[in-house]
Amino acid sequence: MTFLRELLAAILGVLISFMIMFFVFVAIGSVLSSSLMDDEKIVVKNNTVLVLKFEDLIKDYAPASDDPLAQILGLEEKRLGLDQILNAIDNAKYDDNILGISIESLILRAGMAQVQEIREKLYEFKESGKFVTAYADVYEQKNLYLSSVADSIYVNPVGIIDFRGLAGEILFFKDFQDKYGVKMEVIRHGKYKSAVEPFLDNKMSDANREQTEAFLQSIWSEMTQDISESRDIDQEQLNYIADELLARSPKLAVENHMVNGEMYKDEYVKVLKRLSGIEEEGKINSVSIKKYISSGKGRILSTAPDRIAVIYAQGEIMYGKGDENYIGPELIINALKKARKDKRVKAIVLRVNSPGGSALASDIIWREIGITKKEKPVVVSMGNLAASGGYYISCNADQIIADPMTITGSIGVFGMVPNISAFADRIGINAEQVGTNTRSVEYSLFEPMSDDFYNVTKEGVERVYNTFVSKVAEGRNMTFEEVDRIAQGRVWTGEQALENGLVDELGGLEDAIKAAAKIADVQEYRIRSYPDYKKEFKDMFSGPLSSVKNDILLSELGQENLKIYQQIKQFGEWKGIQTRLPFLIEIK
Repeated sequence: MTFLRELLAAILGVLISFMIMFFVFVAIGSVLSSSLMDDEKIVVKNNTVLVLKFEDLIKDYAPASDDPLAQILGLEEKRLGLDQILNAIDNAKYDDNILGISIESLILRAGMAQVQEIREKLYEFKESGKFVTAYADVYEQKNLYLSSVADSIYVNPVGIIDFRGLAGEILFFKDFQDKYGVKMEVIRHGKYKSAVEPFLDNKMSDANREQTEAFLQSIWSEMTQDISESRDIDQEQLNYIADELLARSPKLAVENHMVNGEMYKDEYVKVLKRLSGIEEEGKINSVSIKKYISSGKGRILSTAPDRIAVIYAQGEIMYGKGDENYIGPELIINALKKARKDKRVKAIVLRVNSPGGSALASDIIWREIGITKKEKPVVVSMGNLAASGGYYISCNADQIIADPMTITGSIGVFGMVPNISAFADRIGINAEQVGTNTRSVEYSLFEPMSDDFYNVTKEGVERVYNTFVSKVAEGRNMTFEEVDRIAQGRVWTGEQALENGLVDELGGLEDAIKAAAKIADVQEYRIRSYPDYKKEFKDMFSGPLSSVKNDILLSELGQENLKIYQQIKQFGEWKGIQTRLPFLIEIK
């Protein structure tokens, strides 16, 4: 009987396994079939309005994932590439099926430099004679800035408009450290190197306040200048509107010409029909920017044999391979080598969007750029961030082009290690070390930092800082003293960086591509994007699981608390001496 029971249990187990596998394969087939059907359905009809909602995260570069598990289970992070967006708007300008563009975005998950590049492309689209109009229930400042390029802006009659000026918020942890005995030991160079300031004090230093006010004012000035030109309101009046909150309601916003009118969505549809020349009873065709890109409009087709390579360096700089979310020397070096060896590639654009990170990893990439530019021109295009380590890898290029709102500079260095000696004492933990030599026990998490360890680490920080400044001086044709005066960890906007010699021109990615082509003396070309992100089989499961984890954390903690969690988590991942932006500031 025992044998029969075990046999039946085994057979039942096999049958259940087969049934589970069957349903999994059916689900996979269903998803793949659905995906294929969706791709086939994307047809841009005559008399179509292109709708820009931008619900997904906007990254400089967002190639299609090669992770089949994530695709099948629908667990990929939803994102759009800035390059795809710009190409799509450019294609729409010449697409006879596209009558105009409707901006209907609520919250833009993009940096200010990216928004400005999209805005500039929409301005070019308007010059074709096609309309651009905007509608939203809620306008936060970034979206209002983007939408201000439209011919007309409309808002829900009970909607919300936020136009109050820019502000920054930084979290400070010193009192928390003192209270719980868990602290970060900091060694830095640069009076403006505020990436570590939250661990040294419980309030903002005068130097940090000075630089923060300066770059916020620079970005705000750029925003209001663009809005002024589009809305025909002088900057002084715009500042008055912001100071007095004179756009806080739809009625006030209309009175002060920040928007053209208040209406409900069904009334706005009638506006779109009128602009499209469609009768009120007729049906308006529309296509989202995401579907328009999926239809093949996210790239510029060209038969030119010559190529300009665009290498995307996005994320923190960390020692390692690198992927779509962080910059690793291995991936960037391989991309540079491929572009160098490809005879069809005549010039290279390095698109940098990074707050910095590992000094060692930054220097390795810096070296490879130096090798590359001996063979082919290298032009840097700075995105939202190209600061500290992000500037380190940029300074060796033949030419640097930054967006006016780029956050760059931050030429400074720090080292930081955790220490819980006070906490350990409180709970009765004592650590004893044994070593073969005087300095074999370098540092203990459970003991106060020794003067000897501090001095040795400080020496390393100073050495890296001097190396950093020397390489900037060499790349920018400046003296050490000239760079040191504008370094010290200070943050600059692209516009300020142009004034102090850290960049050559102001412009976006397309301007950098044109500059690279000009240096290479190439008139007709097509774009080849790098790196190629390929996952090994063992890595294919990490992406979906990571995405699920982030979704759970977001739902449990909320957006603001999740940011705090991610910031604290990052502290433990910093290894070695860092060239990093004071990223803790949140611009609102």
